[in-house]
Amino acid sequence: MLIGDKYYFVDLVFYHRILKCHVLVDLKLEEFTHENIGQLNTYVSWFDKHVREPGDNPPIGILLCTEKDYALVQYALAAMDNSLFVSKYQLQLPTPEVLKQQLEAERRRLEAELESSIEQQEKDFHE
Repeated sequence: MLIGDKYYFVDLVFYHRILKCHVLVDLKLEEFTHENIGQLNTYVSWFDKHVREPGDNPPIGILLCTEKDYALVQYALAAMDNSLFVSKYQLQLPTPEVLKQQLEAERRRLEAELESSIEQQEKDFHE
């Protein structure tokens, strides 16, 4: 895609027939940075203006990176209007033991997040 005087390239572009939209995938061999999501947002905005056809839904951007900090991702995506998603990928499958540990850690993180949300709702209710 030509933006200004420079050419830029998104790693993968698909068209999802059921969702009726383009899906742009940007692959990073590094930890997530807010600059990455800005770059993907630029690509998604360009596709929305120059490639999207009448009847298509807005494009979706997916950023895959080796590591992500949930807090940084949350703030980086907070004011974005586009459908942008960030996920972590691995170059090889983990062992069953490591996978169990990761799933357990994620379960604990989600339970703590839910508990915190419930406590905040109860606190707001009583105020």
